Amino acid sequence: MLSQLYIENIAVIERVTIDFSNQLNVLTGETGAGKSILIDAINAILGQRTSRDLIRTGASSAVVSALFTEISGETEKTLESLGFNADEDRTLLLQREINSSGKGSCRVNGRPATVSVLKEIGNTLITIHGQNENYELLNADIPIQYLDDIGGLSSQLEEYRQAYYGLKQLKKEMDALSLDESQKARQIDLLTYQLQELEAADLQRGELEELVNKRTLFQNSEKIALAFQEAKEAVSGNEESSGALQAVQTAADAIQEIVPYFKELQPLSERLSALTYELDDCSEELRSYGEQIEYDPNELEAIEERLDLYYRLMRKYGNTEDELFDYYERAQSDLEAITLSDERLRELHKEYEQAEKHTQALAQELSEARKKAAKIFVGKLKAELSFLDMPGLRFLVRQSTCDLNRYGCDEIQFLISANPGEPPKPLSKIASGGELSRIMLGVKTVLSGSNLGKTMIFDEIDTGISGSAAQKVGLKLKEAAANRQVLCVTHSAQIAALGNHHFLIKKEVREGRTFTGVYPLDFEGRKRELARMISGVMVTDLTLKSAEEMLALAGFSNESS
Repeated sequence: MLSQLYIENIAVIERVTIDFSNQLNVLTGETGAGKSILIDAINAILGQRTSRDLIRTGASSAVVSALFTEISGETEKTLESLGFNADEDRTLLLQREINSSGKGSCRVNGRPATVSVLKEIGNTLITIHGQNENYELLNADIPIQYLDDIGGLSSQLEEYRQAYYGLKQLKKEMDALSLDESQKARQIDLLTYQLQELEAADLQRGELEELVNKRTLFQNSEKIALAFQEAKEAVSGNEESSGALQAVQTAADAIQEIVPYFKELQPLSERLSALTYELDDCSEELRSYGEQIEYDPNELEAIEERLDLYYRLMRKYGNTEDELFDYYERAQSDLEAITLSDERLRELHKEYEQAEKHTQALAQELSEARKKAAKIFVGKLKAELSFLDMPGLRFLVRQSTCDLNRYGCDEIQFLISANPGEPPKPLSKIASGGELSRIMLGVKTVLSGSNLGKTMIFDEIDTGISGSAAQKVGLKLKEAAANRQVLCVTHSAQIAALGNHHFLIKKEVREGRTFTGVYPLDFEGRKRELARMISGVMVTDLTLKSAEEMLALAGFSNESS
């Protein structure tokens, strides 16, 4: 249920908070007051495309947030699949900011999200039924979804879709293997050449790093040898100086001579003696390392040639040593696949034939189930349309066969004949605004058993109707609101009088700026607004009395408010 809607800087709305309730919420106001702005704001929070033109003049951004309570299991599953969680009390907060710079932001329970995420979640929360161009009935995919809803065919459709997508995957594999002979020969030649070139190189994992290290060592061999020599002479000495070893040895001998006189010098003497042994070992290691450094121009040339081979192959087959080996393995696999493709293609053809038969059978079962659902749907809808002052209207479901698609093998179209003797035609061709409004309401009443968690919003469903027809539309809205939340934007006093909760959308001009507000009405406020809707600008005692009678007939009184 949509519990609260907050709108900031949308068109002529500066800042509005609306607290909705369950059952039937009606919204009324004069033409141009801003009723459509509310629908635009709700569409924005549901992830629909919006324009920066919505932002109020002078503002840099607009904000819409919607708080939903008692969300459905379907919404909870959708949130989970998208990586979000509902609060423990089953509440959900959606937020969207629209910036004049073109950059916006979305949040789900405070966490960053995308517009597409809002849209997917929104599809489980609210259905909006607008005027003619927005009606679901005119969407080609909707009729088949209605039949599946009323027939309870969701699991059957899911089973079919698994088979259908499996069939598409087999077809994709077959297409990938279906190369002509010349293409196949060229591919085999290329892969064979590449594999031979890589095999001839006799590449070894880790060799590239080893070669680079060796080359660096050889290129700096003179510098390294000189460093070892200098270090060794500093320790062991040379013809000109005695070195650290001799100096420490002299110090050790001197201290050892006076130990008998200073017993406390014994530890120091031992340390100096140990240091001479350590320096002697260091000298020997430095000599050994220095002898290992030999510069061989021939070996350096061989290393350079090997590195050139690696770099040339890497320019062709990968940027790193690992990518070279990965490419080699892929080329082997591709060559094997092409070589065996004829055999695999024959296997796939057999699998495809079996899968196609299975998928066709499931599609046919689904089609038969839809025929039964169509009869139930038409029968129930006929009763609803009769109540809505359309007893002579004939409503038919045309079911024809088409190529397999994600819905099966059916193409479903809704047809009507509004007048006796007239052949049935598609809804979009002949239905008037008033007829389409009532048909939509009738359909939603028939389908009221499904998607009970969704809020239904009707935007001016009273278009083109008045009198008893409007009264009956109001009664149907009231009936639909018995087990779900319904919001209705209306110009009809008959419909507005039946609302459990009434909001007035009012436009005002203050200091040269236009402001639209949304105000909940008490009984007296409702009476005055209904009187305005009945008579127009002039509200009289007579219209006020008529409005009070309408509210009384709907079960509302000043005492009950």
